[in-house]
Formats: sequence, structure tokens, C-alpha cells
Amino acid sequence: MNAAISAHIEAGFIALAGMTIGFCWPFKSEFDARFVIRHFRDLGAAAALPVVIAKATPLQFRSWWPGAPMSTGVYDIPIPDGTPLVVPDAAIVPMNGFDAQGYRLGYGGGYFDRTLDATSPQPLAIGVAFEFAGLPTIRPQPHDVPMDFVVTEAGIYVTKDAALTRISAEKCRERVQQLCQERGLPRQRADTTATYASPPCYAGEFPGYFGETDNGGDAGNKKS
Repeated sequence: MNAAISAHIEAGFIALAGMTIGFCWPFKSEFDARFVIRHFRDLGAAAALPVVIAKATPLQFRSWWPGAPMSTGVYDIPIPDGTPLVVPDAAIVPMNGFDAQGYRLGYGGGYFDRTLDATSPQPLAIGVAFEFAGLPTIRPQPHDVPMDFVVTEAGIYVTKDAALTRISAEKCRERVQQLCQERGLPRQRADTTATYASPPCYAGEFPGYFGETDNGGDAGNKKS
């Protein structure tokens, strides 16, 4: 399922190759975005990881690359240690659940909602989850922000007219281009240190991250 989600993102979001992409270090059984991030970094993208600054405040994003200095953050998740602050053009956002309107169920802190709401222009919000996590509604609150897209192993969905609709990779690329034009994305890289309106690298411990194979296959595709 992890490999299928990665393949959908690579096919539908080719514009990410020219962007700064925010993603989350995998936690528990969430989608592992590091393989798709490697793909887009190889094409010229920059990557960033979120850092919790304080309760009930937007996240900050700091640049990440394999070998970047790391420390431990909330939930003991690795975070960049002192790397440059950046503002992502797109965010690959893990979800515990998602509903028919594109709203995301997280861990209850509201950090991503605050970050999306406080960042101008708003990054492309790409929610990722497994198909079984779909719900009729999460009973969204006024502060909740719907994802622009939801990607599962089954395919790509777009949030439009307050509803999720399944779309092809080609239609996804068209919608991404439209949203980028409307929001003025990607930002100029020189501007990524602007403020929000809002332990060593562990990658080597995960076989396949750097592209090596196992028994002739892509080790990354064995995840999940």
C-alpha cells in the first residue's frame, strides 16, 4: 500500500519536482513519505520537516536532507536540528482518517490546520492515508481546513465543491497546475525563509531508502 500511494503521488503531482515539500517522518503505521521525497529530491525538489514550537501554534518547517543534523521532537520523532527555516509550497500530510468532504483526522492538536490557515499563500495540502481510513464525516470544527487532495492506495481524490471526487493522474496534474496559478506557487526559493502568516540521520537504518535493492527488487516497495 505504501508503494501504491507513492506511485500515485509521483504520477499525479509531477509539479512537486520544482517545489519545497513539507512531509512528516513516519510515525507508528503511517504512510512513509521518505521514498516519494527521495524521488522528488532527485528531480530538484527541496524537503522540509515540521517542528512543534508551542501548543496551539502553527508548525515551523526546517530544511531536511539525508545526513541533516537531527534531534528528537514531540512523540520522540526526529526533527531537523538548526537547519534553515523554510515555507513549503506543498505538504504531504499523514491522516488517521479522512471524510467525504476532504477533512483530516489527526491526533487532535490541530497543528496542521493552524499551519495551513496561517500560511499565505496556502501550500498544496496533500493528505495521505490508507483507503480503509475513510469516514462519512469527522464532524469538522470551524478551525479545520480540508485537504486539497487525498491520496490512498486506491487512487487520488480531489476536494471540490465540498466533496471528495476520485480523479485520474492526468486530471490531478491539471488541478495542481490550476491551484498553483491561483496561489502563486511555487514560491521563489529565496523567499522560503519568510515567516509564516502563521541525532544523526536515521535514513540508513531503513533498507532501500537510498535506492539499493534486495534480491533484485526495490526494497522501498516492500514497506507496508
